[in-house]
Amino acid sequence: MTVPRDKSAAAAETLGGAPRRRRGRAAGRGAPLPLLVPALIGLAFLAVPLVALLVRAPWRSMPELLTSAEVWQALRLSLVCATLATAVCLVIGVPLAWLLARVEFPGRGFVRALVTLPLVLPPVVGGVALLMALGRNGIVGRSLDSWFGITLPFTTAGVVVAEAFVAMPFLVISVEGTLRAADPRYEEAAATLGASRFTAFRRVTLPLIAPGIAAGAVLAWARALGEFGATITFAGNFPGRTQTMPLAVYLALQSDPEAAIALSLVLLAVSVAVLAGLRDRWMATA
Repeated sequence: MTVPRDKSAAAAETLGGAPRRRRGRAAGRGAPLPLLVPALIGLAFLAVPLVALLVRAPWRSMPELLTSAEVWQALRLSLVCATLATAVCLVIGVPLAWLLARVEFPGRGFVRALVTLPLVLPPVVGGVALLMALGRNGIVGRSLDSWFGITLPFTTAGVVVAEAFVAMPFLVISVEGTLRAADPRYEEAAATLGASRFTAFRRVTLPLIAPGIAAGAVLAWARALGEFGATITFAGNFPGRTQTMPLAVYLALQSDPEAAIALSLVLLAVSVAVLAGLRDRWMATA
């Protein structure tokens, strides 16, 4: 004997299943020409310059170009400074992201806009702003120089500061988004068991948001590695001290285009590695 189904359930199945099937069929159809052509043009616009870089690369002389002392000096400085800048971003950026995600305070929207400002600010303007703040005659740098003898512009430490300035928004945005997606009831449960807010953050929140911190750190590191404008404005372009890989590419392009292409391929390989490392996270959030 067949049991009659509830009419509302049957209707819901009909209304819910049919559109899903229709959506599946619609997704399999060919794209309309007015959308397909601009999409292919956009793809070519992004892909052709990268393909041209690979085509014009001096593959035969690549080992010689990449093993020169100047290249390794710039590469080593870039890796060290980007790693230190990422460490600075982690130390001050994670608490800032927690503040924006978990604490209600007046002007929080303004603070969030201020944090994200380096994303849209021209890097050269950021470098000038750092000079006005941390230079020898800057509003903060004057005191650092006279009281502690610390000078940041045109030093390796200045490279780290410039890279951290432009890279930190990537970390803060990633961590804040992960915090907002995390269930705050775990922290509340820890608080009811007697844990302080800092203990709950350290023992409960940090393990929950570790993937977001890792993704933000990788993005910040990649942004710091590719920084040019703020670095050359605030730290200069001194080989062995402040000349990072992007600055070496710019300098080589004026005298040795093949070396510039080789250095560009190194940075391209790093970027591809970063994208490959973050692919699983992007696919999980898509």
